[in-house]
Amino acid sequence: MVYAVKELFYSLQGEGAQAGRAAVFCRFSGCNLWSGREEDRVGAVCSFCDTDFVGVDGPGGGRYASAAELVRAMVDLCPERAMADLCPERAESRGLAVCTGGEPLLQLDAPLVDALHRSGFQVAVETNGTRPLPPGLDWVCVSPKAGAGLAVTSGDELKVVFPQDGIDLEALSGLAFRHHFLQPMAGRDEDAHTAAAVRYCLDHPRWRLSLQQHRKLGIP
Repeated sequence: MVYAVKELFYSLQGEGAQAGRAAVFCRFSGCNLWSGREEDRVGAVCSFCDTDFVGVDGPGGGRYASAAELVRAMVDLCPERAMADLCPERAESRGLAVCTGGEPLLQLDAPLVDALHRSGFQVAVETNGTRPLPPGLDWVCVSPKAGAGLAVTSGDELKVVFPQDGIDLEALSGLAFRHHFLQPMAGRDEDAHTAAAVRYCLDHPRWRLSLQQHRKLGIP
C-alpha cells in the first residue's frame, strides 16, 4: 500500500488524556467527511474542521511506498535521547506514534501498526469513528461528528468537539470509553463555547474538559 501523508512531526500531544506527552505525529491526507476544499465546506458532514489535510506537501509529507519506509521517516524525527528511552519490553515506556488526519483509518492498516510496534512505538489513532479499526492499536480516540454513523463505539477516549447540533451527549456518555472529553469548538465564538463546555462538565462530571494546549503554546 502507498501511504499519502500530509505531514510528519515530533511534538507534544496537545489534547485529551495524553496531553503533554511527546509523540511522533503522522497526519494522513484525505477525509471521508470533508474534501478539505473551502468550496465544499458548507455541505460537508464536518464543516468546522480547522486542519489542513489536503495533499502531501507538508513537512515530512509525501507518498510512502511501504509501511517500513513510513516508519523509518517517523523514527528519524525522534531525537536520539528519545529513541534511547524506547523499551519495547515495557509498553508503558514506549514512544508514542499518533496517527491522525484528515481521517487516518482510510489508510492506517495492520502492516503499518505492526511496523510501528517493531520500532518500539505505542500506536494511537485519532479518528472520526466511521471506519473499522485495524488490529493491534494501543490507544483509540474517537471524535464523533453529527450526521456520521459510528463504527467504533468503544475505546480509550471519546473526544467531542462542542457544541455540535445533532450530537446526543447523553447517548454518547453510555458508550464504552475510558475517558469522555468535551473540546470547545475553535473559531470566533471559542470563548463562549469554552464557557458552555465548562458548564456542561460541571453538571455532568463524567465529561472532562479538553483544551487544545498546542495551539495556546504555539507548537505543532
